[in-house]
Amino acid sequence: MQLITDEIRTALIANGQRFQSNPDFDPHPVVKLFTPDAAATWLIASAEPEDPDLLFGLCDLGVGFPELGSVLLSEIDSVRGRLGLRVERDLAFKADRPISAYARQAMAARAIVA
Repeated sequence: MQLITDEIRTALIANGQRFQSNPDFDPHPVVKLFTPDAAATWLIASAEPEDPDLLFGLCDLGVGFPELGSVLLSEIDSVRGRLGLRVERDLAFKADRPISAYARQAMAARAIVA
């Protein structure tokens, strides 16, 4: 299974374009990625229009310090959990609030709760 489908990539790039024209734009995450055999989770909200490998979202490597920031899709795709399993896309994830709200909650809980 692809981590990022063409439809998801299009939505991420659209959010990236909107963010470039409005730095106050607070998008909903488009996709949730996670390690099924470890505690890493990424809520991805946008992609750099000129370099769609460069993503922006809420990143939690499972060590209690979730943060908003940039990450490369190619790096996420190379991550393996404790049992060697690849990162997966949460097919049931539907964002119900902007990325800043997920970040506030994650920082308070010291983990992404989505």
